[in-house]
Amino acid sequence: MIVLYSSPGCASCRKVRQWLKDRNLKFIEKNIFTSVLSDKEIKHLLMRSENGTEDIISKRSKVMQESQVDLDDLSMNELIIFIQRHPSILKRPIVMNEKTFLVGYDEEEIDAFLPSELRNIHRKPFDPLSDNNV
Repeated sequence: MIVLYSSPGCASCRKVRQWLKDRNLKFIEKNIFTSVLSDKEIKHLLMRSENGTEDIISKRSKVMQESQVDLDDLSMNELIIFIQRHPSILKRPIVMNEKTFLVGYDEEEIDAFLPSELRNIHRKPFDPLSDNNV
């Protein structure tokens, strides 16, 4: 099952939501401001991210700049509590399923959420005259 962690007013979250709907993919959406993330969920997000806090926490967020907290100095429990109290520090959207983990909206990376049999159908055909080919 695909889980989308989002927030209201997030343009990238709207893009991901629409992308999932357009492809009739079932997903659960969790608004990070209205549903408190459990300890288990936060640990899971941290474990799935390649670079830990660096991948999912925005150091440019107002909370991070004002609090001047050094995330490396926090224990796991302190970090979890900090994220629960200040969900705005999370980068958005965070999209994940059993195999794939994506932070933000990336047109190329998001295709990984398509079942393999649909991936080739939704890909754009190769155009030898286009600069948009990968």
